[in-house]
Amino acid sequence: METMVAAVLHKPEDMRIEQVSVPEIADNEILIAVKRCGICGTDPHIYRGHFPAPTPLIQGHEFSGEVAQIGSAVTTVKVGDRVTADINISCGKCFFCRMGHKLFCEEIMQIGVHIDGAFAQYVKVPESNIYKLPEDMSWEDAAYIEPLACVIRGQERAAITMGSTVAIIGAGPMGLVHAQLAKLNGASKVTISEMNAVRLAKARSLGIDHVIDASSQEAVRAVKDLTGGRGADFVIEAVGAVPTYTQAFQMVRRGGTLVTYGAAPATATMEIRPFEIYSKELTIVGSYAGTYDTWLKAINLISSKRFKPSDIISKSIPLSQAEEGIREAMSNKDTIKIIVDCS
Repeated sequence: METMVAAVLHKPEDMRIEQVSVPEIADNEILIAVKRCGICGTDPHIYRGHFPAPTPLIQGHEFSGEVAQIGSAVTTVKVGDRVTADINISCGKCFFCRMGHKLFCEEIMQIGVHIDGAFAQYVKVPESNIYKLPEDMSWEDAAYIEPLACVIRGQERAAITMGSTVAIIGAGPMGLVHAQLAKLNGASKVTISEMNAVRLAKARSLGIDHVIDASSQEAVRAVKDLTGGRGADFVIEAVGAVPTYTQAFQMVRRGGTLVTYGAAPATATMEIRPFEIYSKELTIVGSYAGTYDTWLKAINLISSKRFKPSDIISKSIPLSQAEEGIREAMSNKDTIKIIVDCS
């Protein structure tokens, strides 16, 4: 049986570079030779056991690659095509799938989260989840399609309006993208708060309207000062921690919208005053993952150069250093985005 190199998580904080079997594909599946795979903010949560995922598991869900093999029923791609894939695999038959809400499918499986992913030389994907890439798009840029698709869905869930004020908590790889897309969506004033000096500098270099150093000034007060004391029309929490979620409730104006985007640990809890939601008529929306048409929109945004992943990517590492990369993503906030070279 043919084998490949993969980074296999056996249990929390136990990842090993191993020789494993190349995935066998069904008639409707495609085998992709992985070129690049990004380390997502969710990957450290999975690695540490803070996000529900089975083990052993090959992580990695932000990937680009080349079609290496196709099943006998596949008709839309051929060997050699450059592709990426929607990581969300649903049953297509349950109530939620029939209502067009595949993310809520009772049998949802996400590549690199619930089933083996792309921190490996090969990954298999259903044909229905495949998207072809423009010939001139780099493998690194293409590996950013999945996270960009997630941010696009979050922005669409928020329904950001022209001329609005938007406050983003966290200038990591997701928060920085949210800030850029909020400007593209017509927000008149975009603020981003962060404590890390490197990420603050990156936000300034990207032309974000107001960059708040949360290590030296109170972020909630700063946002209110910039919005006439009201608070922001839209607040996006892009950290995934209880203290910053608490800040988000304090930053949003009466009648405003709060987007719960950051992935907090599954067991984390916080106190919320129902009267505050009631009296301020807050809209609270969750944004779990990108899917549906957000993949095509992400491809088009990158292809048009309206969004440049190279502005966010900090470094590239070989597959053999995948675990070190995940640990760096956890501990070194000077590193914004790491791409794993799996070729």
